[in-house]
Amino acid sequence: MSTTLAQAVYSEFQQRFAYEPLLVRAPGRVNLIGEHTDYNGGFVLPAAVDKEIFFAVGLNGGTTIRLVAHDLGETFELADAAAISPSTTDWANYLLGVAAQLQQRGVAVPGFDCVFSGNIPIGAGMSSSAAVECGLAFALDQLLHAGLDKMALAHVAQKAEHTYAGVQSGIMDQFASLFGHEGQVIRLDCRSLDYTYFPFDTQAARIVLCNSGVKHSLASSEYNTRRQECERGVALLQQHYPDVTSLRDATLAQLEAHRAELGDLIFRRCAYVVQENARVEAATQHLEAGDLAAFGQEMYASHAGLRDDYEVSCVELDVLVEAAQAAPGVFGARMMGGGFGGCTINLVAPEQVEPFIASVSAVYQQRFGLTLETYQTTIVAGVGAVSQELVMSSDQ
Repeated sequence: MSTTLAQAVYSEFQQRFAYEPLLVRAPGRVNLIGEHTDYNGGFVLPAAVDKEIFFAVGLNGGTTIRLVAHDLGETFELADAAAISPSTTDWANYLLGVAAQLQQRGVAVPGFDCVFSGNIPIGAGMSSSAAVECGLAFALDQLLHAGLDKMALAHVAQKAEHTYAGVQSGIMDQFASLFGHEGQVIRLDCRSLDYTYFPFDTQAARIVLCNSGVKHSLASSEYNTRRQECERGVALLQQHYPDVTSLRDATLAQLEAHRAELGDLIFRRCAYVVQENARVEAATQHLEAGDLAAFGQEMYASHAGLRDDYEVSCVELDVLVEAAQAAPGVFGARMMGGGFGGCTINLVAPEQVEPFIASVSAVYQQRFGLTLETYQTTIVAGVGAVSQELVMSSDQ
C-alpha cells in the first residue's frame, strides 16, 4: 500500500477542511482469464491489485458537496446535495453518480467533502473508474451507516458508471474492487453472481502488465458488434434448443451441428465464448493444483481465440504475446480487456521479471519504435478503510 499517497490525501483534506476524514483505499483490478464472457452470462477470473486510489471523505454538516482531484489539482463544488445531476466535469461525474445512486436507494446523502488520489494507470484496463466509484460508495456507506452490503455497493457503483459516465459496463470491475482478497483470484459467475475464491501464489508468479500504448478507435463500435453477433448466435440456437438463453448454456456440439446455418463468422464468435468459459473452469482447477504452467497454457489459448475467432486483438498485442512466449520464466500471457489495444497480462517467475521486461521492451522498441510501459502488480484485498495511525506514523 502506498502510504505516501494516503498521506498526501489526508494532508490536503486537513488543510482544506480542517476536520478528521475517513480514509479509504480502493484497488484497481486485473482479469486473469475470461474475456468477453461477462455479457454472455459466463465466467470471469479477476483479482484486485496493488494499484489503488485513496480517499479522504467526511460529512461537512451542510448541503454542499466539495470534491478535490488531488492529482489534477482541480476542485468541483455543488451547493445542494439534494439536487445532484451530471456535470460537465468528467471526473466529478463518477463521484456524483455514486451519491445519486445512493439517494435512489433511499439513502439521504447530505453535504460531504472528498479528496482523492491514485496510482492506477489510466487507459491500461485496470478499471480506475470502478475504483473511484467503489471507494466513495464504501466511504459514504460507512459515514452514513447505510448498512449496504458489498454486492449492493457494487451495483451502486456500476449504475453510477451507466448513468453519469455513460459507460454500459458489466459488474466485474466493481465486483473485483470490492470483493478482492489478498493472494486470491475470484471466479465470478456473471449470470448468478455466485463467486468462489481460488489461491494465487504471488511468490511463485508475478503479474506483469505490458501496455501497448495503443487505443484503437474500433474498440467501442466493435464491442457492440460482438455483442450483437453473440445474440444472433443465441437466437438461432434457441430455435433448436429452447433452453439456450445465453452462450453460457451452449455447447460446442450444438454449434457444430448448426455450423452451416450459423455461418462461419457467427460460429467462430460463439465457439470462442463457449471455449473461453471452459478455459476459466480449467484454469481454476490448475490453480487449485498449483500448476501455473498449465494455467499459463489456458491464457495462451485465450489469446489465440481472441485473435483468430473473436478478432478483437491487434498487431501490437500479438507481438507482445509472442515476445512473452519466447522469454524465459513466463508461464502465460494474453491480451486483457475489450481489445484493439490496452495491455497484455503476463505471469512471470519473480526472478525473471527484470529480464522479461528488458527482452519484451526491446522487441517492442525494435518493431514499433515505441517505449513499452510495464506495471508489476500483486494481488491484494478489496476496498477498505485505512487506519489513521498508519498514515500518521508514516509522516513521522
